[in-house]
Amino acid sequence: MRYLDVADQLRARLATGAVGAGGALPSESELGAEFGVSRVTVRRALEVLRSEGLVTSRRGSGWYVAADPIRQALGRVTTVEAALEAAGSVPARHVLEFAFEPASVDVARELAVALGDEVLRVKRLNLADGTPFALVTVWLPALHGAEISRAEVEMATFYDLLPLRGVALGRAVQQIGADRAGSDDALHLGLAPGAPVLTARRVTFDIDHRPVLFSLHRYPGDRTSVEIELPSLAFEPSRQHHPGSERIRHGQG
Repeated sequence: MRYLDVADQLRARLATGAVGAGGALPSESELGAEFGVSRVTVRRALEVLRSEGLVTSRRGSGWYVAADPIRQALGRVTTVEAALEAAGSVPARHVLEFAFEPASVDVARELAVALGDEVLRVKRLNLADGTPFALVTVWLPALHGAEISRAEVEMATFYDLLPLRGVALGRAVQQIGADRAGSDDALHLGLAPGAPVLTARRVTFDIDHRPVLFSLHRYPGDRTSVEIELPSLAFEPSRQHHPGSERIRHGQG
């Protein structure tokens, strides 16, 4: 099939490193003119390469060479910016929404405040080397958010700002999950609707075990991975039945 021929030629081109990781590919119309095929054929070829993890697309932006995912360690509390810097990427942030609002059922439960109590909600887009990397929404009680400005949130993380206001941060509890991209993800992360999304739900506590931050993180599935270091190789013995185990148990081995 013609689209497989186009996919083979593009695959060979990518193997040469002609376009670096994260680099933009020519537009579908430009590739169609180059190979003498329709845009539909080009798109089918690119979909093949995407299924192989070689390219990725951003809605309204085009096709790009897939970059290695940013690794985020689960063994310690860190920020998106710190993870990006550790990976050698240049982080940036854009605050999309900054508003005080009544706490919803979910937010009230996580922050241990009354339903309807005022909380500060900040929604931001994190970038890695200028590319959308994470869509993050953070809530904190109005008690802590009252003296924090939008300009400050544009420049620094809450992990930097809260200690300056006398909040000593302690532990955090985080849940990792998976989802499919919705309209908000498509708009801000450049994902196709239904594309895989990695999710994180985090509650951060102060040293007195009071919740001070509740955040929801959404990442393009191909742009990040999570890692955890296991402290030892002391594995739990298997409970599965093995041949000969009965003889050993009854002294027959």
